[in-house]
Amino acid sequence: MFNLNTFKQKSPKQRFLFIYGLIIFVLYLAIGAALILWKDMPAGMLARKYRIMLGVLLLVYATFRFYRVIKQEDNYTE
Repeated sequence: MFNLNTFKQKSPKQRFLFIYGLIIFVLYLAIGAALILWKDMPAGMLARKYRIMLGVLLLVYATFRFYRVIKQEDNYTE
């Protein structure tokens, strides 16, 4: 999955894109969790059931992105 030696051998562009992908994954994960866990969102925002649905969708998308980042990292080792 993640090998530090492979990470060191990557070009700077590949390392940047890998780290960028991880940062975006964490961002989607945090936004999804905030939407689900934030009880008293200000008035005028989404209704609670829609926030939970959007939060779950963002968590699923974050998982998909994480899988793609890890899978892409494996392809560079060939």
